[in-house]
Amino acid sequence: MPARVVLGVSGGIAAYKACELLRLLTESGHTVRVVPTDAALRFVGAPTWAALSGQPVATSVWDDVHEVPHVAIGQAADLVVVAPATADLLAKAAHGLADDLLTSTLLTARCPVLLAPAMHTEMWEHPATQANIATLRGRGVIVLEPATGRLTGADTGKGRLPEPEEIFAVVRRVLRRGAADPVADLAGRRVLVTAGGTREPLDPVRFLGNRSSGKQGYALARTAAARGAWVTLIAANVTLPDPAGVTVVRVGTTEELRKATLEAAGDADVVVMAAAPSDFRPAHYAKQKIKKKDDGTAPTLALVTNPDIAAELGERKPAVQLLVAFAAETADAVGNARAKLTRKKADLIVVNEVGVDKVFGRDTNAVTVLGADGSTVEVAEADKEDVADALWDLIAPRLG
Repeated sequence: MPARVVLGVSGGIAAYKACELLRLLTESGHTVRVVPTDAALRFVGAPTWAALSGQPVATSVWDDVHEVPHVAIGQAADLVVVAPATADLLAKAAHGLADDLLTSTLLTARCPVLLAPAMHTEMWEHPATQANIATLRGRGVIVLEPATGRLTGADTGKGRLPEPEEIFAVVRRVLRRGAADPVADLAGRRVLVTAGGTREPLDPVRFLGNRSSGKQGYALARTAAARGAWVTLIAANVTLPDPAGVTVVRVGTTEELRKATLEAAGDADVVVMAAAPSDFRPAHYAKQKIKKKDDGTAPTLALVTNPDIAAELGERKPAVQLLVAFAAETADAVGNARAKLTRKKADLIVVNEVGVDKVFGRDTNAVTVLGADGSTVEVAEADKEDVADALWDLIAPRLG
């Protein structure tokens, strides 16, 4: 359903990327009012914003005073998104300053507010900026984590504005949940999600793996970010674009997944094990490509069992941490999953019935969620992001 969106743009070089975000919003049918700061207009001029949005552009509370824009724009909005949000903008928003039209709009808005920061790494990591972010998140503002990559000039690090397509994906989820109360119900929570399928090398050419695409795990990470969480996503052999506002750690094997997960789980409020680790790995790695025998017979491969990462987490997790396991089954899905729920000491387990043309690689999913408290919830087939939101609807109330 079309919405009224305010797109705030503050004064950083990443302002040019907001043009693409504006295009995505308007082409989706939303009415978008762009509110740039004076500094932003040094990077992208007002005629560009007006032409792309079809709406008037102003930066001052003194423009069209009879319409009381410093109050009216925020009051009428269904969503306010600021991209890029500079360190200066974050500081003003955190302290309630209102010295221009954008900061005044942030004070008057009673709709969801989404901020996409972009700045140099040193500015992002400064204690003042981190304190401002914590203050904003504590109020229910959704503050995305910046991406890591090329910054202004030759600098590289954390502070890059996420790609417009991924910011738009978060915007879409926030608007989808616009009537939810509260929208940012994961604000301030630390969420760890694993996704994808591990690969166990047989030789320099081949590996033992599975068909997991990582789409459900990525959907869980993206929707958690849209609900205000700090999200770390551990991705095993996934080729999808990084979700906006999410810290991505890439791994290959089950042991790499295990190590990264155990390291990141320490301060997490909830760990969601959506990845598909290989249950087995070759007992020996061949340094040269394994050749067929002269008589055409296949070589014999010895396998050993990989560690059960979810069970290890269940043994060591603190009482205040929630563990959500996944079970991909081809037969007696619920029965097998109940046994796994107990064995892994998980709080919830999400059951997928998998097979040829089922779940793996598809954009839709249907799951059954079993709880350690004996509960059973069916989530009907839907887009994987809708399934992810349904899972967070079950998880969020269980967080202490």
